[in-house]
Amino acid sequence: MLLLSGFAVAGVACGGGEKKNEGKAGAKKDGGDAAPKPTGKEEAFTVEVGDEIKFSKTEMKCSAGSTVKVTIKHTGKMEKTAMGHNFVLLAKGADVNAVAADAVKAAPTYIPPNDKRILAHTKLVGGGEEDTVEFTAPAKGTYKYICTFPGHVSMMQGKLVVS
Repeated sequence: MLLLSGFAVAGVACGGGEKKNEGKAGAKKDGGDAAPKPTGKEEAFTVEVGDEIKFSKTEMKCSAGSTVKVTIKHTGKMEKTAMGHNFVLLAKGADVNAVAADAVKAAPTYIPPNDKRILAHTKLVGGGEEDTVEFTAPAKGTYKYICTFPGHVSMMQGKLVVS
């Protein structure tokens, strides 16, 4: 299992003074792939979501071992109890639908605790809110990311391509 740097909420927009994101990050060792060493390179992405069920970005590219910051920004007005969104990065080979089904049981966060299939995640955000997760990019490959709010997984999926 890859041990990663701490999580931080980036000072993007009006987020100053917020607590660190307590999400988790890591990489599932698979097929003997060695976990990449941190490179010191930083890569940042902002994924906008709104009062509809879709991510503004469905593909992001980064380098193995880089420090990745993903900010999810809810540009809509609906409360998170009605139209909440999050960013959940999955380990290679994780069953998207199984993770989503387990996430429903983990209300109100919709993040199953200590789930090895989840490499990194933000908290659930509603209208006008944002959250950032920071993690070290896993080994080369393609990793899926989803929103685990109930009913969103079928339309809110993307991929992180690590080279």
